[in-house]
Amino acid sequence: MSDRDPDTAGQAWVFGADIDTDQITPSRFIVSSDPKELATHAFNDLRPEFSANVSPGDFVVAGENFGSGSSREHAPLSLIGAGVSGVVAQSFARIFFRNGINLGLPLLICPDADRIDDGDEISMDVADGVVHNHTKDESYEAEALPPFLQSLVESGGLKEYTKSKLES
Repeated sequence: MSDRDPDTAGQAWVFGADIDTDQITPSRFIVSSDPKELATHAFNDLRPEFSANVSPGDFVVAGENFGSGSSREHAPLSLIGAGVSGVVAQSFARIFFRNGINLGLPLLICPDADRIDDGDEISMDVADGVVHNHTKDESYEAEALPPFLQSLVESGGLKEYTKSKLES
C-alpha cells in the first residue's frame, strides 16, 4: 500500500498542456530506476524548484495530454518518489496513464483542472471522481477510476496487486 493518501489535501503544482515525459523526468537523468533518485530530477528543466520544494502529499495538476512522449516508466516513478499523492489533468497520454496506474499513482481526468491555481490546497476522490479545491471551496467532476483500476492503485500498483492475488 502506498504511503501517499490522495484523500488528504496537499498543495497543487500546476503545469500547462502537452507536458511530455522528458519534461517530467529529463532523459539525461535516467541512469536509475530508483524513485527517490528520479524524484531529485522531476521537472528539473521546467520548474527547477519542484524537486526541492514538493512535499509528500502534494499534487500535480496539468492541462491536456499530460505525459506524452516516451513509454518509459521513469516519469511516474519520479512523481511517486517525490511523494506526489496524485495527478489531476484535463487528459493524459495513454501510455503515461497506464504506467501511472500500474505503478500505483492515482490519476484523475478532470476537465476543470484549469480552475486550480498553483498553491491551491486540493484533494481527490478516485472512487467518486471528484477533485476538491479546499482553497476556493469548490469541487470539480472528474472521471472516476473503474473498480479494477482503483484496486491496482490501492494495492500500490500492478506488481503489488498481483503479489497479493498470488498469496491469497
